[in-house]
Amino acid sequence: MTKQFDKRIGRHAIMYAFAEEEEESSLTSELARMNWRYGKGKVGSMELQKIVAAIETSAKRQGLVNSDIYREMHALYHAIIEAMHGVTRGQVELGGMLRTAGLRFSIVRGQPFENEEEGEWIAVAVYGTIGAPVRGFEHEAVGLGINHI
Repeated sequence: MTKQFDKRIGRHAIMYAFAEEEEESSLTSELARMNWRYGKGKVGSMELQKIVAAIETSAKRQGLVNSDIYREMHALYHAIIEAMHGVTRGQVELGGMLRTAGLRFSIVRGQPFENEEEGEWIAVAVYGTIGAPVRGFEHEAVGLGINHI
C-alpha cells in the first residue's frame, strides 16, 4: 500500500515558512518525496519592491523558477503580491504609510492535483512582523499566495 501525501500546497508553504530549524527536516522530507521544489529566505524592508525582488531572486537562485520563461516569473509575481495582500491587510504599501516589515518567506512548487494535466502550481507564504518603523511597534502577520504555472 502506498502512502497518500498531503498535497495542499498552500498548507505546506505556510508550515515551511513558520518552521524553525529543528522542524524543517520532516517538512522538507515530505516535499522531496513528492518531487516538489521548495526554498525559503528572509527579508526586511519599508519598500514593497525590495521584498518582491528578494523573493524573486531567492526563487531564481534556488532553481524554483526559470527566469527565461515568462509564465514562471508571472506566476511567481502574482503569488508574491497575493501573499503580501495578507501581510499588509489589503493595502499593499509599506514605506508610504510609514510601515516596515521583517519577514520570513517560503516558496513551494509542485503538482497539488491528482490529475497531472492540471500542471504545476507555486505557493508563496510570508510570515513575520509589520508595523511602525520603531522597534516594539509591530505585530505578526501572515500571507499566502498560490498561482498556477
